[in-house]
Amino acid sequence: MLHLWGRISSINVRKVVWAAQELGLPLQRTDAGGAFGLVREAPYLARNPNGLVPLIEDGAVVLWESNTIVRYLCAKHSHGNLYPEDLPTRFSAEQWMDWQQTTFNPAGRGAFMQWVRTPADQRNAALIAQSVAATEPLLDLLDAHLARQPWMAGERFTMADLPVGCEIHRWWGLPQERAQRPHLQRWYQALCDRLGARGVLDQPLA
Repeated sequence: MLHLWGRISSINVRKVVWAAQELGLPLQRTDAGGAFGLVREAPYLARNPNGLVPLIEDGAVVLWESNTIVRYLCAKHSHGNLYPEDLPTRFSAEQWMDWQQTTFNPAGRGAFMQWVRTPADQRNAALIAQSVAATEPLLDLLDAHLARQPWMAGERFTMADLPVGCEIHRWWGLPQERAQRPHLQRWYQALCDRLGARGVLDQPLA
């Protein structure tokens, strides 16, 4: 059985849980990170020297880094479907997964940390404003992209939709104004309607 270490409040853990549920994989999850600890203990660090979540064990395979785990699970269990066989489609999915981690996530992190992880009397409005200013153009980019096709990598749901969907879930969960972006909203509602997204996109931020 696939064993996952990480708390469900982590966006990166949510990606892996969602992937496993889409694939119908039995999953044992151990809470780790944040208040649950474990990640700085020697047995954990021996498997994940970064001391972060998520971490998976799949038999003899040990992996960390959330998008890599999603790729691995989809390649192993859904080659040609969630993991596209066609190279242009596959690398379109790959680029959006990388974009989520390197561009979208850093832009939105400041507002998330201030709204969710910082006590109200200690919040820095300037940091929130900077994060919003960095994120809004990326949401416009996504809306324009999804005006041309139904899913992130083309005509069908693939591994690319998982990390970007988790990022939108986090951003739209913040208590701030949201502009109307019909194509992005249509796509996100389609994600929320998927059985595999239950327990992931319907969870509050923490």
